Amino acid sequence: MHKAGFVNIVGNPNVGKSTLMNALVGERISIITSKAQTTRHRIMGIVNGEDFQIVYSDTPGVLKPNYRLQEQMLGFSRSALSDADVLLYVTDVFDKSERNADFVEMVKQNNAPVILIINKIDLIDQAKLEELVDYWKELLPQAAILPVSAMHKFNLEPLLKKIKELLPDSPPFFDKDALTDKPARFFVTEIIREKILLNYDKEIPYSVEVLVEQFKEEANLIRINAVIYVERDSQKGIVIGHGGKSLKKVGTEARKDIEAFFEKKVYLELFVKVEKDWRNSDRKLRGFGYSLE
Repeated sequence: MHKAGFVNIVGNPNVGKSTLMNALVGERISIITSKAQTTRHRIMGIVNGEDFQIVYSDTPGVLKPNYRLQEQMLGFSRSALSDADVLLYVTDVFDKSERNADFVEMVKQNNAPVILIINKIDLIDQAKLEELVDYWKELLPQAAILPVSAMHKFNLEPLLKKIKELLPDSPPFFDKDALTDKPARFFVTEIIREKILLNYDKEIPYSVEVLVEQFKEEANLIRINAVIYVERDSQKGIVIGHGGKSLKKVGTEARKDIEAFFEKKVYLELFVKVEKDWRNSDRKLRGFGYSLE
């Protein structure tokens, strides 16, 4: 009998959801930085075995929205509750359930089986871990609790075993050689955005969106033109940097990662444009691929 299902990963920002997703998929599907709100979309990573297909879904960290983009991000996290065959609620050894008590309550009311993952256990001792396990047992009594370290790939085998047990009997949802539901262009935008998150401070990374205008694959080369959108003229100057130095650094770092991702030489050109207040504009958010309800 073949098993298949949607395994959705939810939780607060910065608890290691994307690190866990990449470790489970065995590929770098989600971008990872230490900044909150790194993940903005629901990103699927597909793992195939002879008799199973697991469709993992990484979601944005749950937060109280301050603008339309964040409302859409919260929408992705909430939708992950409604269409999960198995729900992975990720917390870590520093996380506080009170940060989003109403979301934890929604997890509690959810009909899908829940696996509560306590991540980053390499950073605490056994006594503290036992305390946390007891705490979450009381809070989410229906959940199976598994302590892991996603970064060090510790305890992931028992997690995979548990996920497979909980999967419903079903034919595969995607081709058996599929790795993700996202097109190549999506990963280009995510890699560029990751470099922006790593290279700029304060508000800049959150005011930025990236759009690939050209993705042309030739025999030995991929030609890519991408536009980095910011909200204000002053931000455009910061992104470009003195003599174009900052933009060049982002471009070089992104190109290397894109080449590694596609295993091909890449010619990458970056441009910076101002799109005022795009985070609060439904029309602009749709243009950037956020399907607003």
